[in-house]
Amino acid sequence: MQDDVAFFPRRLALRIEEAMTDTPAILLVGPRQSGKTMLVRQFAGDDMRYVTLDDGLALDIAQHDPVSLLRGQARVIIDEVQRAPGLLLAIKKSIDENRKPGRFLLTGSANVMTLPTVADSLAGRMESLTLLPLAQSEMRQGGLNWLDCVFAGESPAPRELLLGDALREAVLRGGYPEAVARPALRRLQSWARGYAESILKRDVRELASIERLDQLPRFFQLLAESAGQLCNYTQIGAPVGINYKTAARYTGFMEQVFLLKRVEVWSRNRMSRVVKTPKMQFMDSGLLAAHLAITPAMLAARPARFGMLLESFVFGELLKHANTAEGRYQIMFYRDHYLREVDFVIENAAGQVIGVEVKAAASLSIKDFDGLKHFAQIAGDAFLRGIVLYDGDEMRYVGENLLAMPMSSLWA
Repeated sequence: MQDDVAFFPRRLALRIEEAMTDTPAILLVGPRQSGKTMLVRQFAGDDMRYVTLDDGLALDIAQHDPVSLLRGQARVIIDEVQRAPGLLLAIKKSIDENRKPGRFLLTGSANVMTLPTVADSLAGRMESLTLLPLAQSEMRQGGLNWLDCVFAGESPAPRELLLGDALREAVLRGGYPEAVARPALRRLQSWARGYAESILKRDVRELASIERLDQLPRFFQLLAESAGQLCNYTQIGAPVGINYKTAARYTGFMEQVFLLKRVEVWSRNRMSRVVKTPKMQFMDSGLLAAHLAITPAMLAARPARFGMLLESFVFGELLKHANTAEGRYQIMFYRDHYLREVDFVIENAAGQVIGVEVKAAASLSIKDFDGLKHFAQIAGDAFLRGIVLYDGDEMRYVGENLLAMPMSSLWA
């Protein structure tokens, strides 16, 4: 697969092309080595210069004389712009002088748009898009957006079934192009561990001043062990001697560099959502598996471990579909005080919701739909469908708005 990785078409390319027809600047954010550089270089040419701030000289100019870096550039691609946030103010000034669409195509491995001064200064001038690691639909050339389909009432049929060991292999591998390219699981997990360590030492340090940088790898390991659970910062931080506030702050930094994401609780009462505890999800199941040292042999001996890993895998796939969908979707989860829960609640711009449960088994029982049935009652008229994604090959209907779908429908 090594030689083919570079040729996987990225769904976000069309979105970039569209944005460049009407917006002065486009910012493509996402984790390092997710394919941002390869994607934006497709747009480079005689009329659009490519500059990377991983180059020491370019970075020095961007940090100390950003105006000179832009001088004489009608159109320019700037890679890793988060390394010189001050450059964005110079870009704002240049756009105010010339608002021609498609002038700037920027990439960032940290979400600089979360910085208030940057977001405010570029409001109305820049569109931000997110490129995550490869989706299974990109690797397997699926043509449908799963979220758009299920909200339209469709049930996408799998075009390439992955069952049993083949599904476990895909989950353990994840979607980073470098990991996909490595045939041996041991070698890709070695790469993944080194990758995360590099991000923690470099990108997180550039985001903020952290008193003890040596704490981060151990803290990240503790976050991996808490994946899929509610965020208990006191419990997670205790083994490395940091308090609740510091643990929450460190988690925020790791969220900014796209290692993980905090998922909010869905509630009909929007005011109550902010006081409920979010859930921690890793954005790539391969990265999570590497830090938990999960192997096929371990999964055979401890099948319960696969359920947690599979939930992370599905979360990543749903995020990737949301980033390229025609509609706008927010991914949450549901849990009440009686511990009734639904793994994922997806809400569209109209407030309609679909519940998704993730099951690692190939067989189903009616009890697998209990959480979805309860959620349907709570959501009321907003509820469209409840879906159980499972390791099977058949579409199974158990009610008017309840069905089981093969996991492989995600890359139909």
